[in-house]
Amino acid sequence: MYFTSNIKFLRKRKGRTQDDVAATLNLKRSTLSGYENGVAQPGIEILVSFSGYFNMSIDTLLKVDISKLSESQLGELERGYDAYIKGSNLRVLTTTVGDDNSENIELVPEKAKAGYTTGYADPEFIGELPRFRLPFLSDKRKYRTFQLKGDSMFPIPDGSWVTGEFVQDWREIISGKAYIIFTVNDGIVFKVVENNLKTDGKLVLYSLNPVYEPYEVHINEVKEIWKFVNYISSELPDPVLPEKQIFRAVAEMKNDLQRLKAKIGVDITDIKEI
Repeated sequence: MYFTSNIKFLRKRKGRTQDDVAATLNLKRSTLSGYENGVAQPGIEILVSFSGYFNMSIDTLLKVDISKLSESQLGELERGYDAYIKGSNLRVLTTTVGDDNSENIELVPEKAKAGYTTGYADPEFIGELPRFRLPFLSDKRKYRTFQLKGDSMFPIPDGSWVTGEFVQDWREIISGKAYIIFTVNDGIVFKVVENNLKTDGKLVLYSLNPVYEPYEVHINEVKEIWKFVNYISSELPDPVLPEKQIFRAVAEMKNDLQRLKAKIGVDITDIKEI
């Protein structure tokens, strides 16, 4: 891990003193000194604070020796384009396995989403989530299921269980496909994605429901990405094609007309059908 050397390197590169950084992050100078010297270990909230201050992902701060990067790579980082998304390092995902050593699918219900935003990397929290298996999914891949809240992805019903496949290399995100995105500010969202990482390091997130406007997120705000696989719901989605409703209404009108003709004894040839 390179956290201690990285924060010291980045602080000096910015020309900041320990007092400057400690004041900005609401820390004691002695606490910051402990982090830089490896005497103290930061919690997840502190890691998030350093990530925001230096504008780079926690993964990069922990696993990339930033002092060994070229000036051009450092420039990319400082412009907000995190080199870690290039997939040169493995993303660490906290997960659970069954007695057969095969991956489980952890279930994140709506009531657990708030805890997930801080406990996603905590083995104890992940280990307490409900888990199950879907026999038609590959045992070579990692999946997780999240409960959908709201109508932004209508006609997928509110309360549906949406399963995603863990995306290791974010360069593989395909524009126009649906993904579950876990961000620092918005938590867990389910959206159709436009991948603009190469141009400006951002993703544009779209809802299926046109009432909701698309919006951008910078990749440094993103913690996890899961590619949509399927959803499970006890509700049958409403029909989305109005033509079907029209055809059904016309058929019902014809049946009513036939019954009316039979009841009043009118010759069928005397009434023009619809």
